[in-house]
Amino acid sequence: VQAVDRNTPVILIASIPCNRGYVYHEDGTGVFLLRGITNGQCFATYQVVFNGNIALPEEAAEIVPIAIAIAVNGEPLLTSRAIFTPAAVDEYGNVTSTAIIKVPKGCCFSMSIDAVSGITNDPTADPATVINVQNANLTIDRIA
Repeated sequence: VQAVDRNTPVILIASIPCNRGYVYHEDGTGVFLLRGITNGQCFATYQVVFNGNIALPEEAAEIVPIAIAIAVNGEPLLTSRAIFTPAAVDEYGNVTSTAIIKVPKGCCFSMSIDAVSGITNDPTADPATVINVQNANLTIDRIA
């Protein structure tokens, strides 16, 4: 179980290296580099899929919705936000997030899975600042 602060990436312990150099990840970090290596195309296209279990920690003061999202260059993609509303603290829910990311030829984009909790319709509610993440899995496929 990993405690992840709001607006910080989920740490991924190990990865299978890309033998062609399209994707780079230093084990024990949460940031991946997607490279725009192409053979004539304008963009390298990647499909990113995250799956994991998230929960409020036992120290949470209030039950609020919690969320993760795929972030590109530090900015969470709103269309990739995966939200779970637990009924109690330490109650895990499975979330999946996916995105298509186009990297321009010759460029590199950083990509991570960030905790983006704070989704609430009640403006007086104190959004979760820490969430627990368990069984985090990330797949990055070069699709074009």
